[in-house]
Amino acid sequence: MPILNAIVHRIEKPGDAQARLVAAEATLPPSATLDALLEGLNKAYHGKAKAWGHFRDAEGADPGSEPASPLAGELAGELADYLADGRDFATLTRTIAERLSDLVEAHLPVGGDLVVLETRFGDGHFLTLALLHHREGFAVNEGLAVVPARQLNLAQMSLAARIDLAQWRAGDSRQYLSWTRDRGGKALAEGFATLLGAVEGVDASGETRTLLKAFSDYVEKEDLPEEASREKTDALIGYASDQASRGEPMTLEELSEVLDEQQPRAFYDHIRHADYGLSPEIPPDRKTLNQFRRFTGRAGGVSISFDSHLLGSSVEYDEATDRLIIKQVPKQLKEQLKGKN
Repeated sequence: MPILNAIVHRIEKPGDAQARLVAAEATLPPSATLDALLEGLNKAYHGKAKAWGHFRDAEGADPGSEPASPLAGELAGELADYLADGRDFATLTRTIAERLSDLVEAHLPVGGDLVVLETRFGDGHFLTLALLHHREGFAVNEGLAVVPARQLNLAQMSLAARIDLAQWRAGDSRQYLSWTRDRGGKALAEGFATLLGAVEGVDASGETRTLLKAFSDYVEKEDLPEEASREKTDALIGYASDQASRGEPMTLEELSEVLDEQQPRAFYDHIRHADYGLSPEIPPDRKTLNQFRRFTGRAGGVSISFDSHLLGSSVEYDEATDRLIIKQVPKQLKEQLKGKN
């Protein structure tokens, strides 16, 4: 079973009353229901818009040093203490819940259940926490009567975070911490980042956009046929979507291999030689990926294909005159056109 420890603390906030913490005394026993909750929680979390980064460094500490010297009283220090057997899981998570209760009091109209899970998948070691609200549903009891049932609403995940404990302790990454970007307001988002002691280390949407730009440049430079270009686009989006579903970053070297098995370093070398400034690992941004596609069309002996993000810059469409204007003609096509003059 991947779950090492699991616990639920409740933060109550009925009506206009002050938020109140109902803390659990002990961790939950293993169960199939808990395993199913973990699966659903991971799936819901991976689909959320997130920030990626790391713990704020202690004053004067070397950013690459072991996480034994974070600021006292912060989550990083408490986690280090827990991993060194200095405190138990219930004590660690109660401290988190107490701080979260203050955040709920200040910024949320209702409370919820704070689910905290420590899990291990292969060499991966994670701590996941999520504040889940409730929804009213229905169930059928043993007497076949319809009865009300209060359920955890995984889709309504106001605040959630995931820490890759193995990467953090290894000290070779600045992207081991991710947390949700709630739409409830800037103050709530900043308050949650402060609670975590988190510093954003990479702009997932910006890096994803730059990667897609690098890919478009690569396709244009290689002057690939339309079918080959579409296949590589599908391969890129497929790989990125798979990584997003698993909550894992895209690796440039791995992506390069996916794009061309015969020349596995071709795309990677293109990125490095052009100096796009990309990180070796990029958290995929779903919204940016969903906006990336190719416009294609063929009629009357004319075949046109271009990446959607070029519309409005290198390519313009005038709907009134039904004209497509290409500002930057590909070099090979330009040479062919010159030869006809």
